[in-house]
Amino acid sequence: MPAKKILMLTGEFTEEYEIFVFQQAMEAVGHTVHVVCPDKNAGDIIKTSLHDFEGHQTYTEKLGHDFVINKTFSEAKPEQYDAVYCAGGRGPEYIRTDKRVQALVRHFHEAKKPIFTICHGVQILIAVDGVVRGKKVAALGACEPEVMLAGGTYIDLSPTEAYVDGTMVSAKGWTALAAFIRECLKVLGTEIRHN
Repeated sequence: MPAKKILMLTGEFTEEYEIFVFQQAMEAVGHTVHVVCPDKNAGDIIKTSLHDFEGHQTYTEKLGHDFVINKTFSEAKPEQYDAVYCAGGRGPEYIRTDKRVQALVRHFHEAKKPIFTICHGVQILIAVDGVVRGKKVAALGACEPEVMLAGGTYIDLSPTEAYVDGTMVSAKGWTALAAFIRECLKVLGTEIRHN
C-alpha cells in the first residue's frame, strides 16, 4: 500500500502529545503529516499545552513545547489528503468556529475519507452538521453532551483504548495514543510486520 497524506488540524494550545506523537509515529512508517493552524504559515510556531490527570476533578493544564507548523494553512487542499486528524487540547475550542476549518472537515466527511479524532478534537467534528450523527465516538468525557447533541453515541472507553466506527477512529486522550495510532494505521491500510 502506498504512503498516505494526513492533514492534522491544530490551534494554539493543542495538546502537545497528540501533535508530536501522532506525527512522529505516522512519519516513522512512511506517511506524510501536514500540520496546519488557521492563519499560520509553514515555519510559524504555535504554543501547545499538556493536559495531565493528577487526581483532581478535571485535568490540569501546563505549557507544552513549541511546535513548528509544517504547512501553510491557506495551501492545504483537502482533495490532496487521504485522511484528516483532529488533535485535542484547547485548539479545537476556537478553530471549530472557523468556516475554513469546517469546510475542510466537510470535505473529508462527504468524500468518506478517514477521520481521526482524539480528546477535544471531536469539538471540531461536531461543528459540522452530520459528521458525528449516527456514529459511535470516544472523546474526553467532558465532550459527551456535545457528541450526543450532534446525534452521535458517546463511547466511554478506558483511557488507553481507541474506538473504530467505519473509517472514524476516536479516543479519550493522549494516554490512548498507542491504541489510537494502531487503529488509525489499520484504517489507512498500513501493515507492520515483525520478522
